[in-house]
Amino acid sequence: MKKVSLGFFAVLVLSMLTSCEAVSTVFKAGMWWAFILMFAGIALIIWILSKFMGGKK
Repeated sequence: MKKVSLGFFAVLVLSMLTSCEAVSTVFKAGMWWAFILMFAGIALIIWILSKFMGGKK
């Protein structure tokens, strides 16, 4: 009975480690998408403000 419990615990821990790696990868990808979207959003705001402020000269 002890071997079954230890084996089950080992499988459970190993499955958790792989899921943690998957979550880590998703968060890293999410972080890069956040940087890209923030940069694009700031560039869009600057472009819109330059159109309103600068006008055609």
